Amino acid sequence: MSRTRKYPLLLIACGALARETTDIIRLNHLAGIEVQCLPAKLHNTPQLIPDAVRSAIHAARHRFERIFVLYGDCGTGGLLDDVLAEEGVERIEGAHCYEFFTGTRDFAALADEEPASFFLTDFLVRHFERLIIKGLGIDRHPQLLPMYFGNYTRVVYLAQTQTPKQMAAARAAAERLGLGFEYRFTGYGDMDTAIITASRRSRTEKRTAPIET
Repeated sequence: MSRTRKYPLLLIACGALARETTDIIRLNHLAGIEVQCLPAKLHNTPQLIPDAVRSAIHAARHRFERIFVLYGDCGTGGLLDDVLAEEGVERIEGAHCYEFFTGTRDFAALADEEPASFFLTDFLVRHFERLIIKGLGIDRHPQLLPMYFGNYTRVVYLAQTQTPKQMAAARAAAERLGLGFEYRFTGYGDMDTAIITASRRSRTEKRTAPIET
């Protein structure tokens, strides 16, 4: 008989948060963490997110002391929280990445200031052409642009990093959509705190490892 070793922590993350997640781990010198990213394209079909997360939990539970999920509700209408409650797994607080990058209070104020805002993150800026222009078919059917964005007044770039290239790309995206542009540097926001806290808990919580026969 041998005792199976469990690793401290698995982060199940949205693919749109992959770079930020690994940056936080690296910059904070966190050890004993593995990251599994689910496809970012699941946001196009949010009803599939809860089952995808559940499957990832089931596949990994036997190998990790703790699992933490880096998803907001992300349009699942509470179904993701139902799954996590059933599985006994926690997630980062917030309805979406815009909220936990900005902070709940600041995001609410930003949304109240101008409800007709279209938000971009570093990920969306990097993949704007593929996800927004091509993903919505605007490259093939330009007449769709006012149908999708005619009710928006501005693009708000919630930046995780500060680079001239990203800033220029975000401004170009706003111009492409025919909208005003506003910049807010958020850094990693609540993601940083959430990952560090999950890492600390994984080191302090002791669970009995399963026995292989």
